[in-house]
Amino acid sequence: MTWAIAEAATDDDRAACLALRIAVFCGEQGVTREEEIDGLDEGARHLLATVDGAPAGTLRLRFTGEAAKIERVCVARAHRGTGLGAALLREGLRVAAEAGATEARLGAQVAVIPFYERLGFAAHGPEYLDARIPHRDMTRPLP
Repeated sequence: MTWAIAEAATDDDRAACLALRIAVFCGEQGVTREEEIDGLDEGARHLLATVDGAPAGTLRLRFTGEAAKIERVCVARAHRGTGLGAALLREGLRVAAEAGATEARLGAQVAVIPFYERLGFAAHGPEYLDARIPHRDMTRPLP
């Protein structure tokens, strides 16, 4: 298995990112398309992970001031547990730092908080519902 992670540079790449998000968030988790397609994709940067050339994971980066907001992190079911998600997030953090962000922020599904903690994020604030799924905010300084 060979993976690659790069910024989604073409319309086809961005379509693959959206298809992954719809499969994971809408198909597996019951998020509505209206909730998933929130109108913020155009102003964001998207990373696409591929395995042997096929789309396998994605995340979205938005910037506000000196913070990078990491959103819509997902990996296709067949590639979970392989390290691809961690590699995708590390690349997102690298891109964010390279763009000048000093902090990364995200809203993590409570079930995957340990994944983000292993990558240096700390949870804070109360639990809240996003698309009927429990979340907590997390942050991590960037070098």
